[in-house]
Amino acid sequence: MTKRNKIIYWIATLWLALGMVSTGAVQLLKAKDGAGGLDSIMHLGYPVYFLTIIGVWKMLGVIAVLIPKFPLLKEWAYAGFFFAMSGAIISHIAVDDPMSEIFPPLLLLVLTAISWYFRPASRALTMK
Repeated sequence: MTKRNKIIYWIATLWLALGMVSTGAVQLLKAKDGAGGLDSIMHLGYPVYFLTIIGVWKMLGVIAVLIPKFPLLKEWAYAGFFFAMSGAIISHIAVDDPMSEIFPPLLLLVLTAISWYFRPASRALTMK
């Protein structure tokens, strides 16, 4: 892995982790305002208990992506981030939300893809 790719990986991964932890905390605390908070989930038409489910999975996903080893677990975490963020984007589009509501999950989706693509071989799943 080149030094450039390692830098890209860590910048994307740390921003992804920060974004997932911050939005996960908003969801776990059921904060009224904030990205993915209570107002947002109700506006999208989802039940409030989704906040707890999504918040917990985001926190666990961040741990899985950041700890060394466990490449299969990392693949699942990246897949979960991809599905959660693409689902958020589609949900916001479905209710005709403005781009200001679509941009945060879109940014996290892009960071997920960049982090996954540039991950070191030691963090990637190898097929036997």
